[in-house]
Amino acid sequence: MGENRETVKIVVVGHVDHGKSTVIGRLLYDTNSLPEGAIDRVKRISKEKGKPFEYAYLLDAFEEEQKQGITIDTTQLQFFTAKRDYVIIDAPGHKEFLKNMISGAASAEAALLIIDANEGIKEQSKRHGYILSLLGIQKVYVIVNKMDLLAYSEEKFIQIKGEFNEFLNTLQVTPLDYIPISAFYGENIAKKSEEMPWYKGKPILEAIDDIPKDKELSGKPLRFPIQDVYKFDARRIIVGRIEAGILKEGDEIHITPGNKTTRVKTVEFWANKDTGTVVSAGQSVGITVEDEFFNKRGEIISHLEAVPVVSNRFRANVFWMGKNDLVTKKKYKIKLATAEVEAEIKSILKVIDASTLSGDEKSQKVRINDVAEIIVETKEPVAFDEFKDSKATGRFVIVDGYDVAGGGIISRAEEAVLTKGFLKEGLFLNSKIFEEYYYSVLDNSIKNVQTNLNIYHVGDIIPVSGATFKYPDSFDIIGISDGVVVLIRDKAVKDILRLSEYSYSYLPLVNARGFGIKVSSQEEYNRLIKERGGTDEKELGKDVSFSNHWFSLNQYKVIQFNEDSVYEIEYNI
Repeated sequence: MGENRETVKIVVVGHVDHGKSTVIGRLLYDTNSLPEGAIDRVKRISKEKGKPFEYAYLLDAFEEEQKQGITIDTTQLQFFTAKRDYVIIDAPGHKEFLKNMISGAASAEAALLIIDANEGIKEQSKRHGYILSLLGIQKVYVIVNKMDLLAYSEEKFIQIKGEFNEFLNTLQVTPLDYIPISAFYGENIAKKSEEMPWYKGKPILEAIDDIPKDKELSGKPLRFPIQDVYKFDARRIIVGRIEAGILKEGDEIHITPGNKTTRVKTVEFWANKDTGTVVSAGQSVGITVEDEFFNKRGEIISHLEAVPVVSNRFRANVFWMGKNDLVTKKKYKIKLATAEVEAEIKSILKVIDASTLSGDEKSQKVRINDVAEIIVETKEPVAFDEFKDSKATGRFVIVDGYDVAGGGIISRAEEAVLTKGFLKEGLFLNSKIFEEYYYSVLDNSIKNVQTNLNIYHVGDIIPVSGATFKYPDSFDIIGISDGVVVLIRDKAVKDILRLSEYSYSYLPLVNARGFGIKVSSQEEYNRLIKERGGTDEKELGKDVSFSNHWFSLNQYKVIQFNEDSVYEIEYNI
């Protein structure tokens, strides 16, 4: 095949035994995409097992599939037409393997939904239709298979088309077309069937060539989730996979949720043959930046004109496959792009029966194989997009204990909810400057108490003194890791801004925990930011050295004697 050919990913879904594997087997066979000798090998195995040859056997690549006779994992295969290349994803139809179907479908841009003409529309057919709509896959052909078992009845075809259209219309999904076929006999696969002259549409291979291609990911806004930061010689190389957009040397970039703006200094490559200054969607790369901020896994690099959303709350549609019910007031782990963060389900808005689309708005739990609309609240702000804008940064999985138990797509960002700190138009600082420190006389240890749980906005008056802290009336709070600075003037919040927008004010500085920062000149401030920016969280020894050098524990804080029972202790120190 020639270079630069267009590739389209198509997922094939449908109720178990409705003929997905046979359809795919025929597509591979009719496009001469099978390895040499594959047909003869499968025929020989079929004969040895005393079974008649079927095209579905061509896909039984996994031993487990052979044992159970059902597809248990998604299989990706390639075939080619004269127009373009296809990656076809065979998603399992069995209800128990819904998770695999979702993971397979999530990367597709079009779908073939198979319905057995003889059995008709099943619950799982509707469930798959619903999930395709949730995943935003609008380019769907409904394939009505096994028409040979009904003597190629036009009446039955029209009946199925009418019933399924009624269901899909409620999802606002309009199939590109319905195609009656017999995969077993190859009718309407590669060429028009003579058995169904009443069908005026195109056979499958011609029809899928008409599927319009999604806008290329490289043409979308830059999304570069940070996988890790590696230290090579004097360089700190930010590595990851570009999920969308184009990035080149000299670009001004923004890093969220840390609110840091800098420029790309170099694009790094492993091999000299790959050297270049421009990288695009789909490439795994490393870059260095002009300002050595503290960058970490889970942050997303974008261009400043199109940044992702930053919040600790979002509305999502989820599919639950966990053995235990999904419930509120329980800690889960959310994996979103490269970010991993603790989260709670703040509310279950609706549990949806995917086969009838009826919703239960009173349910307090989501059971296995349920679909639900929920509000998720993460422990700390995360960067993300709505799924319709960016698939890679708009979907997530839910980990319950050690198991991936659910997946979801973000339908809408919700206003961030902080438990304490400072907030202004998407800028957050989870500050702990008001926490108190006590020496417990009962167990001879220092303990921490958080008594002030307020959220402060610009203009609010703050308490500059407490039982164990006393700050000046005017000072600046430097949230280095969050990339946010809070200006306090005459005991009031004057402004909240990004670290990159801040200029040293020559007023006293404290960090986000209220420890004094030992800076008295612009030069020292610049060195503080540069050293902190280059510090990897994993290098704890160096971090301690950094803290001892730059921070003063007792400049604005003291430790008082007390008893544990007086306050609710946040944690021991």
